[in-house]
Amino acid sequence: MGLPFPFYLGEFGIKGARALAGSPKLILADEPTAALDSQRGHTIMELLRKLAKEEGCTVLMVTHDPRIMDIADRVVYEEDGLITPKPTNPSFVYEP
Repeated sequence: MGLPFPFYLGEFGIKGARALAGSPKLILADEPTAALDSQRGHTIMELLRKLAKEEGCTVLMVTHDPRIMDIADRVVYEEDGLITPKPTNPSFVYEP
């Protein structure tokens, strides 16, 4: 597989390319869209989604970006250190 991360994405592009060098089965992503504008964040998410679908790679991500729920296969909420079915504070609930 070629490197799908354009280097114009800055530090994430370089780290992403390095992380994929061995065709991993699991990618742990901690806030992969943080400090990116929406277009670049969308590009990163599409690349991670493509890896998951086409390469059989699992992507486990921690994020505060509610837009990611639209493309995630599964969403787990954490509130006050506990896994919850859905946040109880309405300000945390994102309805696309």
